Amino acid sequence: MLSIKKDKKEEEERDGGNPYKNLEKTSVLQEARLFNETPVNPRKCTVVLTKILYLLNQGEVLGTTEATECFFAITKLFQAKDTVLRRLVYLGIKELSGIAEDVIIVTSSLTKDMTGKEDCYRAAAIRALCTITDPVMLQAIERYMKQAIVDRNPSVSTAALVSSLQLSKTAGEVVKRWVNEVQESVSSDNIMVQYHALGLLYHIRKHDRLAITKLLTKLTRMSLKSPYAVILLIRIACKMIEEEDQDTGSPYFDFIESCLRHKSEMVIYEAAHAIVNMKKTTARELAPAVSVLQLFCSSPKPTLRFAAVRTLNKVAMTHPAAVTACNLDLENLITDNNRSIATLAITTLLKTGAESSVDRLMKQIASFVSEISDEFKIVVVQAISSLCTKFPKKHGILLNFLSGMLRDEGGLDYKASIADTIITVIEENPEAKENGLAHLCEFIEDCEHTSLAVKILHLLGQEGPRTSNPSRYIRFIYNRVLLECATVRAAAVSALARFGALCDDLLPNILVLLNRCQMDADDEVRDRATYFKAVLEQHEASLNNQYILNGIQVSLSSLEKALHAYTLGQTAQPFDLKTVPVAPVEEEKPAAKAEGLTSKPAEKPSATRHDVFVERLAGVPAIAALNLGPLFRSTQPAELTESETEYVVQVIKHIFPAHVVLQLDCTNTLNDQLLEQVSVELEVPEGFELIAEVPCPRLEYNVGGTIYLVLSTPEEISECMTSIPATLKFTVKDCDPVTGEPDSDEGYSDDYQLEDIDLTVSDYVQRVMKGNFGAAWDELGEGNELADTFSLPMKTLEEAVKNIIIFLGLQACERSDKVPEGKSSHTLLLSGVFRGGVEVLVRAKLALSDGVAMQLTVRSEDPSVAEVMTTAIA
Repeated sequence: MLSIKKDKKEEEERDGGNPYKNLEKTSVLQEARLFNETPVNPRKCTVVLTKILYLLNQGEVLGTTEATECFFAITKLFQAKDTVLRRLVYLGIKELSGIAEDVIIVTSSLTKDMTGKEDCYRAAAIRALCTITDPVMLQAIERYMKQAIVDRNPSVSTAALVSSLQLSKTAGEVVKRWVNEVQESVSSDNIMVQYHALGLLYHIRKHDRLAITKLLTKLTRMSLKSPYAVILLIRIACKMIEEEDQDTGSPYFDFIESCLRHKSEMVIYEAAHAIVNMKKTTARELAPAVSVLQLFCSSPKPTLRFAAVRTLNKVAMTHPAAVTACNLDLENLITDNNRSIATLAITTLLKTGAESSVDRLMKQIASFVSEISDEFKIVVVQAISSLCTKFPKKHGILLNFLSGMLRDEGGLDYKASIADTIITVIEENPEAKENGLAHLCEFIEDCEHTSLAVKILHLLGQEGPRTSNPSRYIRFIYNRVLLECATVRAAAVSALARFGALCDDLLPNILVLLNRCQMDADDEVRDRATYFKAVLEQHEASLNNQYILNGIQVSLSSLEKALHAYTLGQTAQPFDLKTVPVAPVEEEKPAAKAEGLTSKPAEKPSATRHDVFVERLAGVPAIAALNLGPLFRSTQPAELTESETEYVVQVIKHIFPAHVVLQLDCTNTLNDQLLEQVSVELEVPEGFELIAEVPCPRLEYNVGGTIYLVLSTPEEISECMTSIPATLKFTVKDCDPVTGEPDSDEGYSDDYQLEDIDLTVSDYVQRVMKGNFGAAWDELGEGNELADTFSLPMKTLEEAVKNIIIFLGLQACERSDKVPEGKSSHTLLLSGVFRGGVEVLVRAKLALSDGVAMQLTVRSEDPSVAEVMTTAIA
């Protein structure tokens, strides 16, 4: 007997004590026939129905026939009076309502339970009834729903409110008619009823700004009993402040600030969190919120301590001085038993502390960094990254610490964040370059992540040849050719080729290594080795620059389409690479997940912005018929009106070889007007010619419309830069604000003055990154070089660099857009391609005096382009 009990216990432990673990759908549905028996056995039916619900919640899929049979069998259980069984029946109806057919047959039974005297049935019956009810049937139970919303029983009322919120997705107009009952529930004494009522009321009125304003004005003066309702009110107030772009002097902000003195801790935290996350909050307005968070740091509740330190960590990124007052409290949290809290405390101190405290904090982190999860390790890495920028002299300690973390166990995101930080330090601090590269070389010896190894090999190819001893990196790179997968081997071959192109003393050895790589088993590796070896054996700097150092600069997707079109054509002319658009340089985006606590999978590459516009313009018959040639580039949208005006217009300029297409996106913000025959009248300057116009036939309220204008440009490049006055022309018809239908067929003509459309130098230029600016500069030569000196009215070198880049529309190379601290002179290197595929390079030597003195030197393949770029500054 004892052995039987022991076996049973072991079996339960092995199965985790879950009696439903090994259920099979077929056998459970067979057991469901029990529901048809008379009289109903509540105990047995409860077990079987629980099994069905378990299977459904585990993702088991029932066919329509199976679900319908099961559903109708469950409806037989209404004859039982067992409370537990009845509530399981409601759950079964909800789960099967989306699969089974003819589910509305139980409407009368559910309505009876909903309006009955058994309070334990009513709330669940409402939820089930609203799940099976479609918009047509909803009107039949509308009266009962209104009564339930204001019911004295809180569970009934809150069930009706939450169900109404779900119904509003499919029958919004019907639910809007219940607004009076919902308003009555907002005054309820029950905290959950009040919270759900406010949520539903906001959902009903969220598109009516005036109604929301009145709601906020009324409720902020009331004393709501529900802390959940107050939290929701704070969030609504924050949204209004952001949408109306108000400053912190608004009454909504005063309400949020007053919530810092609320008796509920969750409300206090929500108010502090809201103030911290507002866009226009100043250090003075942050002070009370930071004080509250400081108090929470010493709370006995771990959740409050975690919430406070996590929020302070975020504040430290934008307002480190405001958090400095909390440093003592944060120091106490370093030894907190909760490692997540300790990690956030240390990383916050790293952002706000002094240089002298770095060593001590790094030692404390090292004591427990192995015990925390990857997501919090990423937080530590991000804090160290900002510290490297703040205290560049501490790079040795910080890089050693990061190197130690690289050797620890961890996932790809964690290792990638460390590698990215080391790469950032190498790029921004020349003194740390060799130390950082040495750490990365050690890491790739045991790196198990292909994408990370490829990234580091690319960096070694970029930075290694410029170090004092480039030969030390060859061994690490060639080891990858011997030991790694094909993808990494190919990246290693490319890195070796860069050393051969830039280091003449290493070239013979590199050729020997590339010769060995030609025997590789993978065709990509062999092809790269053969290609690079053939280029390097020519011993020509121009070939090295064009085919190894700077590489192909066109858009690959556009190149594929151009080559495909070329093969379909019958032309005898050779393919011209200059007809293919240049690949746009991607702007660096700040890290979206500053706290490092969220991780999204990498998005799949989609069509580029250039490809989207090519397709869109090809879809306009009037433009497609003109055969304008390949699209060179499309500018970013420029506003031609203020955003608050009755008509909002923005322009995108599409640059073609001999034409400019103006795409004007228009929005009508007046709900009582319908615009027809919308067009734009231009005062076309001399040399330009308007050759096509595509008006917008109809512009409804809040529905975008597009107008296209095609201009031929002058042959002389210097005349292509101009300013074009523009006027919006249209026919106005007054209409019903609700339906949008015009009051009559007749309208009246009107116009609206727009801002001038500026065509500048930057519109005709596409940014191109040059990996080796010096080689590209020498290759262009002095043949078409122009130089001039200018005095710029800027106070700092940083401001001058930023404005020059924006004005010329060129790409800063070799990180010359970053001015070292304390420097009074700087050289800015810029690269790009002018319309027609004409390469242009700019070197701007800047010196700080009363303003900023600049010596500008421009080199280009076309002398007229060099002249335009030089005179553009003047």
